[in-house]
Amino acid sequence: MTESATARLRSRRTVAGVGVLVLLAVAVLAFVPGDVTSQLDNVVLEVGFLSATIQAAVPIALAGVGGLYAEKSGVINIGIEGLLIVSAFTSVVATYFLTGTVGDRTAVWLGFVTAVVVSALFALLFAVICIDFKADQIIAGLAVWLLALGLAPFGSTVIFGQVNSAGVPVFQRIAVPVLSELPVVGPTLFDAYPTTYIMFVVVPLAWYVLKRTPYGTWVEASGEHPEALDTAGTDVRRTRYASVLVSGILSGIGGAALTLSSAGRFIGTGATMVDGRGFIAIVTYLMGNYNPIGTFLSAMLFAGMESFQIRLQQLGIDVPAALIGIIPHVSVIVVLVFFGYTRIPDRAGEHYESGDE
Repeated sequence: MTESATARLRSRRTVAGVGVLVLLAVAVLAFVPGDVTSQLDNVVLEVGFLSATIQAAVPIALAGVGGLYAEKSGVINIGIEGLLIVSAFTSVVATYFLTGTVGDRTAVWLGFVTAVVVSALFALLFAVICIDFKADQIIAGLAVWLLALGLAPFGSTVIFGQVNSAGVPVFQRIAVPVLSELPVVGPTLFDAYPTTYIMFVVVPLAWYVLKRTPYGTWVEASGEHPEALDTAGTDVRRTRYASVLVSGILSGIGGAALTLSSAGRFIGTGATMVDGRGFIAIVTYLMGNYNPIGTFLSAMLFAGMESFQIRLQQLGIDVPAALIGIIPHVSVIVVLVFFGYTRIPDRAGEHYESGDE
């Protein structure tokens, strides 16, 4: 296919993709009465709405960036949902038992660290199973999710007597002097929870590491052509281990953010309080074409839709949650089919052993 023909095809795909997104937006707005639709610009520009969107994006964006690292190295970690569940639960349990012993603020931070460590250990177990024992990565990821989905509510029942935990202290917002006083931007970006600031640091740092450091080159080579990386003298196994651990650490921060930056408890009913955010995180890095910045923007899109639905309910408008819930799935189909820019790493999901031909 000639370059001009390729350009025309991409142009048509882009137009078609935008058309699908517009139709989806119309479908959502069809459930919103006209008198409220006329006020939507005020709703989405509210400081509270913007702050809620950023806060809701934290677990999705961090888990998405972590999953991005793992998959770019060649290990598909669909167990991110399970890592979010186990870290959300662990953060509450650790904080609950430490509160009153070391003080609320210290207990929250120790609970946060404990959640990250436990999530990293689960990710390490997943890595051992997939990298050393060469288990099917999809099945192993599902096993991590199902294990966490059953273990966390059970543990909550044993400790708290029910699947929903008792309340625990949470992080306090940190206001940046001077900057937090700026109109709109100040209270939105500079008066936030610690986990939000962590996200603001992690996303650009993850981009820099992938694009500007030797480790980023190793990660890419591990997922695209591990033989070349091996020939160059870099251990493919270690690279993949490190990348999976990154997914565990970032998912741990995201899971702890769900409980210690907002809810103040673990909710274990149904799909638990994580409620599919780990799977949405996978969608975000696919939509972002394995770029941390794109992953963050995709997370903001989904978080914004979630916050939008909540805001409409506060206004007394009932928009079906199922309609909002299909947006991640439709969006990734649009990206993959119409835009066609997302390309999965060539060796993602494949095992590699040094010396393989």
